[in-house]
Amino acid sequence: MCGIVGYIGPNEAAPFLIEGLTKLEYRGYDSAGIAVFDGNRINVEKSVGRLGNLEKKVEGKSPQGHIGIGHTRWATHGRPSDVNSHPHTDCSGKFVVVHNGIIENYLHLKEQLIAKGHVFTSETDTEVVAHLVEDYYDGDLESTVKKVLNVIEGSYALVFMSEYEPDKIICTKQDNPLVIGLGEGENFIASDIPAIISRTRKTYILSDGEMAIVTKDSVWVMNRQGVPVTKKVFEVHWDAEAAEKGGYEHFMIKEIYEQPKAVRETMSARLAKDDSAVILDELKWNKHDLAAIKKIFIVACGTAYHAGVVGKYYIEKLARIPVEVDIASEFRYRSPLVDENTLTIVVSQSGETSDTLAALKEAKRLGARTLAVTNVVGSSIAREADQVIYTWAGPEIAVASTKAYTTQLVTMFLLAAYMAGIKETVAPERIKELIQGLRNVPSQIHELLEDVEPIKTFAQKYGFNEDVFFIGRSLDYAVALEGSLKLKEISYIHAEAYAAGELKHGTLALIIEGVPVIALATQNDVYEKTLSNIKEVKARDAVVIGVALKGDTQIDKYVDHTIFIPHTDKILAPILAVIPLQLLSYYAAVTRGCDVDKPRNLAKSVTVE
Repeated sequence: MCGIVGYIGPNEAAPFLIEGLTKLEYRGYDSAGIAVFDGNRINVEKSVGRLGNLEKKVEGKSPQGHIGIGHTRWATHGRPSDVNSHPHTDCSGKFVVVHNGIIENYLHLKEQLIAKGHVFTSETDTEVVAHLVEDYYDGDLESTVKKVLNVIEGSYALVFMSEYEPDKIICTKQDNPLVIGLGEGENFIASDIPAIISRTRKTYILSDGEMAIVTKDSVWVMNRQGVPVTKKVFEVHWDAEAAEKGGYEHFMIKEIYEQPKAVRETMSARLAKDDSAVILDELKWNKHDLAAIKKIFIVACGTAYHAGVVGKYYIEKLARIPVEVDIASEFRYRSPLVDENTLTIVVSQSGETSDTLAALKEAKRLGARTLAVTNVVGSSIAREADQVIYTWAGPEIAVASTKAYTTQLVTMFLLAAYMAGIKETVAPERIKELIQGLRNVPSQIHELLEDVEPIKTFAQKYGFNEDVFFIGRSLDYAVALEGSLKLKEISYIHAEAYAAGELKHGTLALIIEGVPVIALATQNDVYEKTLSNIKEVKARDAVVIGVALKGDTQIDKYVDHTIFIPHTDKILAPILAVIPLQLLSYYAAVTRGCDVDKPRNLAKSVTVE
């Protein structure tokens, strides 16, 4: 979710690069940089922190030239710093590259390049690409880029520039957005339309696997085999604000639709190619490490806490270690039974959540090993924890968390499967089965997002109810908690989640005629019990919306409406089951005219107690 810009034409490049990056600030970033060819050499200027730092750095001495590229970085590999900022160059400084995404096999490629004598200056995965271009350069940048694309693995939007061929910029993409703005005697490149909307409204939207050669007078688009691709001009009719949201009405719905990509990026680099194991190079644990862990605490707030509830199930089921989940604001005030044999896992999207940071420090004071699961490299929690697993969700702008939550679930599963593989508590064939199922999840989320009309209809029909209940058992109850929170925080509907088996212990008194009940039924081992609970609320004349796996032939008999999710293993079902609940909450809030991205009384990151 970094920002990319590029310019080639008759005008000075630097002013546009800074302007374009400014228009992409909403995406979130931790550093910025530009590279401009002045007729003799490529000049690179970059700075950690806000874009204003870069502007001050180049004030009065801005790089001169008519071709350049720029970048705002959201760190995934390597802490935020000047040296880790993009653009990145090779050893000679003759080649420069900016990159959004993740190069999954960068460590292997880096080792090969170092063996050949290449000297690296950053901790990033991107720098590998610049050195590969240097290593493969055959006098033709186009053919060299094709060679590079044949060896790198992962997701990317890449933009290349070279002193040897200063009349062109080459760009390509896979799973990350990239657009080309078409001007008169000049052309523009950007990761998102807001960067170029003030200069042109005529664009080419690149598709996966396409590569473009951009000069000031022309744009050639081809596939990786060099076969020309005919592109239709996409004319942008959005205003600047709508452009930031990619044409979506709100950031929340945009981020819901970004989940296939976020999930794919979070998991793909961490799965063995033969699906035999989860690889967490950031941990490098062994049997001795895990034997020393007698108990695990998962500590978090809000949505992250709900991810922890799922994580408890994953770890106990797969790795067979006792887990306790605690709300961070309660943890440090109750004298928790934590010692050197305890692993404390803290979960926070921002890495700055005040209560979670305080709980982390308390766990360390008591002697526990600590592990952070966060989305922000270099955040306070990331710095304080002994070890970190990053969710690669990219920046999340809407207050209500969506893609951060699903990537937290994926990370919790990866951690549990990783531990199970080391401890040998799960048969290898079962691990492989689960990993193969996980690989299908991004496309299954995409499938869910292709037809939202029934969910929109439910939201419009029941969105003005003042009470809604969510029920489920086992992992479905954990998902119900998150569904309830989403609905209440953005639509202001009073929503409660209950373990379905608890209905008779008081909750059933709240069920009256016409009250909506969202019933999750994706867990086959408690399926019949869940159906029994559904019958109980239907007997009190509730309106029941069931959430079940495709292929379920029973649930329609007992509910008023059904939302089916793609069939998957019950362990992976929470990652899919939460998607319709996010959509239901979103469309309910829209129906009620609520401020979806900025709900009342709430902030994105809670940095005060």
